[in-house]
Amino acid sequence: MDLLQAMQERHSVRQYEERPLEADVKGALQAEIEACNRESGLHIQLVRDEPQAFDGFMAHYGKFSGVTNYIAMVGRKSELLDEICGYYGERLVLKAQQLGLNTCWVAMSYKKIRTAFVVETGEKLTVVIALGYGKTQGVPHPSKPAEKVMKASDPVPQWFLDGVEAALLAPTALNQQKFVFSLEGNQVSAKPGVGFYSKIDLGIAKYHFEIGAGKENFQWR
Repeated sequence: MDLLQAMQERHSVRQYEERPLEADVKGALQAEIEACNRESGLHIQLVRDEPQAFDGFMAHYGKFSGVTNYIAMVGRKSELLDEICGYYGERLVLKAQQLGLNTCWVAMSYKKIRTAFVVETGEKLTVVIALGYGKTQGVPHPSKPAEKVMKASDPVPQWFLDGVEAALLAPTALNQQKFVFSLEGNQVSAKPGVGFYSKIDLGIAKYHFEIGAGKENFQWR
């Protein structure tokens, strides 16, 4: 499955089978995490066979079950940390989808188990990504019309439209899709909306946009 197909087939899943990650899947996912850490300077960590984070009231209220594996998105504190975590976290989400796993971004419905991952001085845990073998494949989320999240003068190039459509497939907090992509020449800017986790959402949407538009067709500004 290529990344475009992974984007289309990825849906948030909250109920998982009690099944450990297969060795080759674990190895491939860990390799991708290490690649993301090298590129980004983040301190992303794969947590396996750890049932406590999703065994509390908030997790059950959020309808999570069977979650024993997750990715801890950790990095050095900065103004850009949330966006960078969103971008590289979604890269890992789509890699997990390619590997036959299901995922769900989780901002609040879990407990921070301090012994499960490492947060160094000056670092911060921004969010976690639940993953495993889902009991279902999830369902598509409704999307805004493309014109609600884009600004561009006619004629709009097809690559830009493809990028916006890909961004609309991205998971966002409460499915609010509070982002806007603007086009000037071959330069694209992306701005977050106002609200919780909007910068994480922006990073996720920007990764989707790059896949849909093709990085060779534009420059970020």
